[in-house]
Amino acid sequence: MESINIVLNQPEIPGNTGSIGRTCVALNARLILIKPYGFDLDEKSIRRAGLDYWKYVELTEYDSFDEFIEKENPQKGKLFFFSKIGKESYFDAKFVEGSYLIFGPETKGLPLDLFDKYSGHFYSIPMFSSKIRSLNLANAATAAAYEVVRQLGAHKV
Repeated sequence: MESINIVLNQPEIPGNTGSIGRTCVALNARLILIKPYGFDLDEKSIRRAGLDYWKYVELTEYDSFDEFIEKENPQKGKLFFFSKIGKESYFDAKFVEGSYLIFGPETKGLPLDLFDKYSGHFYSIPMFSSKIRSLNLANAATAAAYEVVRQLGAHKV
């Protein structure tokens, strides 16, 4: 299976980034971080969440979303943005080899200009209670990554 790419645009909470890095190692996925971060990558909290696996994370960093698009040059059909404003469930997304799963900062989500530019590529993860605004970023990224694995049949031995 070609690598899954988990993209965190301006992540704010180091523990979430560490946990997502651990998921990336489990799936042989790449972790792409887009600056600015709300923390320093050397913080103990990242290593604590990522445990001793952080050293195995295949990490790529970019200074901006535009630089990410320019350098990665992904096909539009490989871009999957996750947001509560997504009109379709991620269960309806048609993931492909090398998909980019893109998540925004924990407190703000992805910028609306991305929604305008990539409107047909936004997906949500179902939440059935009105008592919750959002899911934890690490949980959402892990759920999405494993849905890609399921759809692509990589879970079959």
